[in-house]
Amino acid sequence: MTDTETEVDAKKARLMPWTAHLRELRNRLMVVGAVVVVGLVVCFIFYPQILQFLQKPYCSAQALRGNKCDFYVTGVLDPLSLRIKVSLYGGLFLALPVAMFELWRFIAPGLKHNEKRYAAAFVAATTVFFAMGVALAFYSFPHALGFLLKIGGSDLQDIISPISYLSFIIVMMALFGAAFEFPVLLVAIQMVGIVTPGKLLGFWRFAVIGIFVIAATFTPSGDPFSMLVMAVPLTVFYFLAIGVGKLLGK
Repeated sequence: MTDTETEVDAKKARLMPWTAHLRELRNRLMVVGAVVVVGLVVCFIFYPQILQFLQKPYCSAQALRGNKCDFYVTGVLDPLSLRIKVSLYGGLFLALPVAMFELWRFIAPGLKHNEKRYAAAFVAATTVFFAMGVALAFYSFPHALGFLLKIGGSDLQDIISPISYLSFIIVMMALFGAAFEFPVLLVAIQMVGIVTPGKLLGFWRFAVIGIFVIAATFTPSGDPFSMLVMAVPLTVFYFLAIGVGKLLGK
């Protein structure tokens, strides 16, 4: 397809009535919803393996204290609730790449040829950086959990609910994943002209301070190790995003 044909298709897409755009959005959301359901069923079937995997940080933290790696349920419906939550979170996570692909397909017809190239890269980068944040949160979680279990003193006996544990680790992974979208956002605002690489570079001292303050505020565990695990990569990403902005602006 030539550039002229691409421009014509993009113009047609921009001239579509808003009702057509809504139908298109509905279709994309239905696809994502179907993938979430499929992922939920798959995770429900493989729930024992997924729970064992998610339990590893807890077991690592307890092993350092010489304690057993056991969860305790206090309600009859807790096991079922836990399995449903694990399956739902797993389904959402598995559907993330499909959701980003469907987002790309929804916005692509209205973009020009060079805009499509950049949009595809941003969609891919968003997925990759989110996954990196989730992985780093999972890696740092044993340290965060160990800090929280020790800070109350040695006289406390741990009786951990798997539901509260799951909620905590999911929140931590979600926050790390969202925080790792920071460099993608920086590159995007440079590309649309909101800010220049030169201004971001001149603002670096305030940016670094802000990154560490935000990391200290929003890290769920509040321990220094987790704060550094979030803040140091974000600081590196800040300068890398400036470099990418300069390259793309040439």
